[in-house]
Amino acid sequence: MQMAPLSAIGDGMEPGFGVYVHWPFCAAKCPYCDFNSHVRHQPVDQPRFVAAFLREMASVRAMSGPRTVTSIFMGGGTPSLMDPQTVGAILDGIARHWHVPDGVEITMEANPSSVEATRFRGYREAGVNRVSLGVQALNDRDLKFLGRLHNVENALKAVRLAREIFPRMSFDLIYARPNQTVEEWERELREAVSYAVDHLSLYQLTIEEGTPFYGLHKAGKLVVPDGEQSAVLYEATQEITAAIGMPAYEVSNHARPGAESRHNLTYWRYGDYAGIGPGAHGRLAIGSGKIATATERNPEAWLQLVEERGEGMIERDLLDFEAQADELLLMGLRLREGVDLARWQTLSGRDPDPAREEFLIEHGFIERIGNSRLRCTPAGMLILDAVVADLAC
Repeated sequence: MQMAPLSAIGDGMEPGFGVYVHWPFCAAKCPYCDFNSHVRHQPVDQPRFVAAFLREMASVRAMSGPRTVTSIFMGGGTPSLMDPQTVGAILDGIARHWHVPDGVEITMEANPSSVEATRFRGYREAGVNRVSLGVQALNDRDLKFLGRLHNVENALKAVRLAREIFPRMSFDLIYARPNQTVEEWERELREAVSYAVDHLSLYQLTIEEGTPFYGLHKAGKLVVPDGEQSAVLYEATQEITAAIGMPAYEVSNHARPGAESRHNLTYWRYGDYAGIGPGAHGRLAIGSGKIATATERNPEAWLQLVEERGEGMIERDLLDFEAQADELLLMGLRLREGVDLARWQTLSGRDPDPAREEFLIEHGFIERIGNSRLRCTPAGMLILDAVVADLAC
């Protein structure tokens, strides 16, 4: 399979500064999910949580200093369980604490089961201009297997509404499901693109410790494709999406030119981002260094911390230059555009080991882009963790 030519992704490849807001509540917990999501059987006190989000923003703003926001992302959990007034209050708070230019990408994750036209229009009026739908599969059998609360009919209704109301839309699909063939996956991908989406996030089903699927898998009651079959499905995904005009710009993300996720690019280009809410992570440049932040995961414990001391952070670690160089490599090699070598050399204080680089190039796992960038080949993407580990040594 041939790698598409490198091109700047519409923005000069600047990392930017993002704001991530985590809404931790879900209507139900999916059996494959290890995200920080929680089910509550009583209504969530949204005004109280909004007040806490705003207090934590003030604390993070004191750390970050004045910044210009290039993207905002509301993830979860299920942010589409928020009232539109809640979303509006959070976005107004971000605009009070940082500079938010007109037209900045503002994304909200949504589940098809929680979609209503009035709610979607309320989010749009609040300022959301991009929605990411957790569709996950396009047949009812597999949606039931994945523990989703929606069926295909709900999903397509949500897609139509999103296409009508929001300027930009993405949706997620999970593949490498039990007994899934390449032919079935190809049909599903082509169907997905037919709904006029401009961005797809395509994730292989992974078995994460602590999830119900982990217990079933360990007991031999859940069999997923092995490494060889997963590789075949991954390669087919790259070929199909490239052929239909949505090539991968990152390991699991595909877009029409110009429709790449600005916010996710900030992560992968190792930019700064503020993490607000229960279980949110952040990376903030402080003087000549960078700090990694993380907040309390339990929503009620986070809420109590914020109300008592103004923020819910439980980790605030200063990253040395070597740690930053490793993170830059780990994130940047996920991208088709690769890693800025000069930036990595500045942080690490060295050049890539010539012998290791030559070995990986000779075996077709990495390639140079002129003298300025280094990226994984399609073969290298299949063993990305090993490539990163080898280069970081």
